[in-house]
Amino acid sequence: MHQSYEIVVKKTLTPEISLISVSAPLVAAKAKAGQFIILRVDEEGERIPLTISNADVEKGLVTVVYQKIGGTTLALDQLQQGDRLHDFVGPLGQPTEVENLGRVAVLGGGLGCAIALPVAKALTEAGNTVDLIGGFKTKDIVILEDEMKNACTDLHICTDDGSYGYNGFVTGKLEELIASGVKFDHVFAIGPLMMMKFACKLTAKYNIPTTVSMNPIMIDGTGMCGGCRLTVDGEVKFACVDGPDFDGHKVDFDEVIARNATYREFEAKAKEKHACRLGGGAMNG
Repeated sequence: MHQSYEIVVKKTLTPEISLISVSAPLVAAKAKAGQFIILRVDEEGERIPLTISNADVEKGLVTVVYQKIGGTTLALDQLQQGDRLHDFVGPLGQPTEVENLGRVAVLGGGLGCAIALPVAKALTEAGNTVDLIGGFKTKDIVILEDEMKNACTDLHICTDDGSYGYNGFVTGKLEELIASGVKFDHVFAIGPLMMMKFACKLTAKYNIPTTVSMNPIMIDGTGMCGGCRLTVDGEVKFACVDGPDFDGHKVDFDEVIARNATYREFEAKAKEKHACRLGGGAMNG
């Protein structure tokens, strides 16, 4: 009999972002911060990797947060509490190396905050003083604020438009903290590629070791498709099997950003096709 994975909790966090907790006790028992799962909505569905935001060993639940950007995430969002996923495989990838480093900053950008959350929590539990800096475009799309507050020593919310918290980017807040005399022993940056690139430029200036999570470039999660390859210190690596964490000062961000742009067109087409199937009257599907 095929095992299927029940959606026990479903929450809409913003119009674009949803959270689901899936019954997967074996995955929950082994999951560590920084790892991901691969799911399929149904037998015909494509496999998509999503980073684990939380694992509740006692309840056997694994929580993932996703953005409705392509055909598969839109199909996933049609499912409700009590529905089942066809596949839910993991944990995959190398866990984030967590040790007592001292004073650390964890930067999360947008949806990346769902991934920064378990990293900050694990670092706090390991005895670090953790500044969690979460960046969003505007106050309306801030997600997981209470959960983030509980996962760190100090939470700093930043918004691009100044509608909430610090007015500006996470890198601006980080630099403000450094300028005020805070000495960070390590920085973790998780979010859009541009955010991670500029965070690494900043930390290089202050000589702070920096770990980045290269989740945005994964496709199949097994290293076979090659879509997640990147250059680290002149060597080719695969984010899904060698990572997703890498030394940010050694990643060739410009190469990754250029390659990622090629996938956007496919995502847009898949989203349009899915909207047509749902009977979106505005489209000629």
